[in-house]
Amino acid sequence: MLPQPKAVLFDWDNTLVDTWPTIHAALNRTYEAFGKETWSLNETKDRVRYSLRDSFPEYFGDRWKEASDHFYTQFEQLHLTELAPLEDAEALLSGLQSKGIYVGVVSNKTGRYLRKEVSHLGWDRFFGRLVGAGDATRDKPAPDPVHMVLEESGLPIDSSIWFVGDSNVDMEIAHATGCTAVLVNREEESHKDERLAEYPPHYHSPDCKGVLALIDELTA
Repeated sequence: MLPQPKAVLFDWDNTLVDTWPTIHAALNRTYEAFGKETWSLNETKDRVRYSLRDSFPEYFGDRWKEASDHFYTQFEQLHLTELAPLEDAEALLSGLQSKGIYVGVVSNKTGRYLRKEVSHLGWDRFFGRLVGAGDATRDKPAPDPVHMVLEESGLPIDSSIWFVGDSNVDMEIAHATGCTAVLVNREEESHKDERLAEYPPHYHSPDCKGVLALIDELTA
């Protein structure tokens, strides 16, 4: 039995919105520009977990800042036109709002792009605070963004704070901060991901509808 949530913190990309096609296209355009092999969509889904400032030095070495500028140029051309909410995501956010549960976002997407996308969807009304990559001293899975997103809420960070995301990095930050880890992923085998062995979810749902049903049950 999970604790009733006083706050729910969401990852953004591919938890509430489908952004894999945009990320994949922008990455491959960058790899091509820097003479590197491109990835398949499945490889992108498997490998993209950390923020750009934490991952690009590994991929591009001393040229990582130049590569990041190229990526952002490509990404900015695509990210709003291709942005699509996941099924039942808005219903989940609306349900949480109706229950008076504090909602925030902790994403490894650069903060200014995160806020543009939320505004583009008209979802600003659902969130207390939006924290993206570069907003806190360290990015997810470091605990800094969780402290930042909750600092105005007055809520203590414990298991009554749910962290909802689609990847092992989301589960890692949940465990690092003592939050309840909720994995939302349509991939049937996602809960068997070896990277989740060290930081297993407390609950796994295939979609947003399942998360809302669980919260309805706990708050009835």
